[in-house]
Amino acid sequence: MTDPIILPNRQKLNWITTVVLVLLHIGAVAALFMFSWRVFAVTVFLYWMTIGLGISMGYHRLHTHRSYQIPRFLEYFFAVCGSLTLEGGPIFWVATHRLHHQKSDQPGDPHSPRDGAWWSHVGWILLGETNHNNTRMLSKYAPDLAKYPFYVWLNNYHWVPLTVLGVLLYAMGGLPLFLWGGCLRVVVGLHSTWLVNSATHMWGRRRFETRDDSRNSWWVALLTFGEGWHNNHHAHPSSARHGLAWYELDHSWILISVLKFFGIAKSIKVASIRSESAAQEAA
Repeated sequence: MTDPIILPNRQKLNWITTVVLVLLHIGAVAALFMFSWRVFAVTVFLYWMTIGLGISMGYHRLHTHRSYQIPRFLEYFFAVCGSLTLEGGPIFWVATHRLHHQKSDQPGDPHSPRDGAWWSHVGWILLGETNHNNTRMLSKYAPDLAKYPFYVWLNNYHWVPLTVLGVLLYAMGGLPLFLWGGCLRVVVGLHSTWLVNSATHMWGRRRFETRDDSRNSWWVALLTFGEGWHNNHHAHPSSARHGLAWYELDHSWILISVLKFFGIAKSIKVASIRSESAAQEAA
């Protein structure tokens, strides 16, 4: 791989990204002074739609690992939900995560805690030269998505859906709804996803002896609809089910099971907790 997705440069701050994140955090703090149950309910729903459907079920289990299949229109909808998190377009997200699995906690991993806890959580975003919009280069890592014009467009203009949502939130609920459903929701979603990169490679239990430092974390799983069962996931990357034990709550797996019941989700891949060793599956 000759075209790295992340070019680490610890001496050069990505000012555009930094300013946007600072403003979002200021807006998130301001939102706390404009609480109402109405804006709280809308924010919780949007958080589920964007992190639950968009990142967990969409960008991660569906688009990256192809753990299950759903109709194309629903796949596109999940991708739009993912773009509402400010985590980049689908081709960028998938390419970055596939590289993470290939190089997990080894040289070349975009966000390993072995390079520092702060780096794995947010440093790689602030100090890395991130090729969000270099769709041609990213397509080498995600050719299955790049063959669809919709994914190419969404990767190039991943900021459009979030901008439209921000305008709608302000129009429907003024500044309080904008700050809660926009700023606070995005900030909490970003940190929750980043915790999968950082916390679940540092703290928690290991069921499988994988070649990386991945761990299972119940509290990260609660924040991310099941993504915190990270050691299970690294042992079986293509499994749609991450919480393998009955006590490992995996909201996304429950919803995938519901979609299966109604005949919407098909070709579902599921790992077994009885596996004695981690399957060395290609991400």
